[in-house]
Amino acid sequence: MRVGMRMMLTGAGIGIAASAIGAAEPINIGSRLELLVDDYLLDGREGVELRLHHPTPREVAIVFDRPWEGNACHYVTVFRDEGTYRMYYAAWHLDTTEGKLKPSKLRIGLAESDDGIVWRKPELGLIEFEGSKANNLVWEGAGSHGFAPFRDSNPDCAPEELYKAVGQGSFEEKSGLWALVSPDGLRWSLMGDRPILTGCAFDSQNLAFWDPVRQEYRAYVRDFREGRRDIKTATSPDFRNWTDLEWLIFPDAPDEQLYVNQVAPYYRAPHIFIGFPARYVERSWSPSLRALPERDNREQRSRAGERYGTALTDSLLMTSRDGLTFKRWGEAFLRPGIQREGSWAYGDTYLQWGLVETTSDMPGAPNQLSLYAVEGYWTGTTSRLRRYTIRIDGFVSAYAPLSGGEFVTKPIIFEGDRLVVNFSTSAAGDIRVELEDADGRPIEGFALDDCDEVYGDEIERTVTWGERAELGALAGKPVRLRFLLRSGSASASPRRDTHLREESREGGP
Repeated sequence: MRVGMRMMLTGAGIGIAASAIGAAEPINIGSRLELLVDDYLLDGREGVELRLHHPTPREVAIVFDRPWEGNACHYVTVFRDEGTYRMYYAAWHLDTTEGKLKPSKLRIGLAESDDGIVWRKPELGLIEFEGSKANNLVWEGAGSHGFAPFRDSNPDCAPEELYKAVGQGSFEEKSGLWALVSPDGLRWSLMGDRPILTGCAFDSQNLAFWDPVRQEYRAYVRDFREGRRDIKTATSPDFRNWTDLEWLIFPDAPDEQLYVNQVAPYYRAPHIFIGFPARYVERSWSPSLRALPERDNREQRSRAGERYGTALTDSLLMTSRDGLTFKRWGEAFLRPGIQREGSWAYGDTYLQWGLVETTSDMPGAPNQLSLYAVEGYWTGTTSRLRRYTIRIDGFVSAYAPLSGGEFVTKPIIFEGDRLVVNFSTSAAGDIRVELEDADGRPIEGFALDDCDEVYGDEIERTVTWGERAELGALAGKPVRLRFLLRSGSASASPRRDTHLREESREGGP
């Protein structure tokens, strides 16, 4: 089993009273990775909070400055396709110079990379633009608005449909959600002569994918809920016949306008869905709005439509274990950041759909997760994507201050023989883990006093008790994990291998 945990804790340990631990039914996690992105595994904690972490800005990954591109190149999809990273995006320009919105024809462009860091635009010779096919365009027509492709991992997928995509009919024609297929990700065709889903606005980047855990296709689309932008989902056994769409459920989250959703199974723990919805906020003209970058452009857009100049966007984090009910964090996962050219505008900070691993720029450091976000949207004649990175599994951590803290899990049943943690501590800090029975009693040989101190900063470290790591004798039996931390952090994230894994990482902001 892998239980991935990220927590930060400093100071002396403190106790969780036995009365605070519930009589929970054991959770069978097998050998999968678990993330501490919610309280699903937690049964008691003191001095510990689940803390959201944020990606680090890196270089500008790509500039959309070709004649067929423009200032509205967004709705981006990125995934690794065997040895190549692929990036699909809307090649689009929005003109408001005459006081009205004049969009260019919308086409789909493709960029490629060997490492997810340096990108190129291949000359594909597929789609004609101004009399020439010397460009990187792969599609135009129905399904182009919000075009979101994926490589289908369904083992029963037909070779000629290895790549699939969904998209709205077009920006001008709200004709439903169309499906497209391709044998190579380059040459696309419509899957049928009618949309696969209708009855919604679909005026965003809608998406669909194969769910390997539940063995079904799942779609997430945009609609309006009592005048507010929100998200619906549906499932399908064959990508052609879909269930009725239903609204996502966000317990304890405020009513907010959500533009894109960017939901996908997390590749290291596909039973967990992770999404990055863009939050849309309409402001009014005020000294603060006028103080934001590029006031002239903002005022020009407002002449074509008030909200084009006054709305702002950032990106959130949400997670789910069933694809319908999501925990949505209120604090922005990606803020617009320090005020600069090409920031703090409607459409900026939209995150792309898809997470990819890339190498660190620190020699010897482990891989990171890369994300890409829009900058300079609707400004001038070009737009761009900036790359961001975050630690693997490092979206959320269990955090405690210098005074210390601890938490205990519900009873879990695992497969495997080791506990591996993703963690980070200070030079003076450490983490210790106690294994307990279902009633909260320490298991002989695996008490806190038996646990060897864990300190350092690693994606995967095996926990030992008296230099013993083997836990095979406990596999298949309900156990609780009790964590005490001092100046350290842990983010729970088990992986699908033969080890019980508790993954953690260094503390947050």
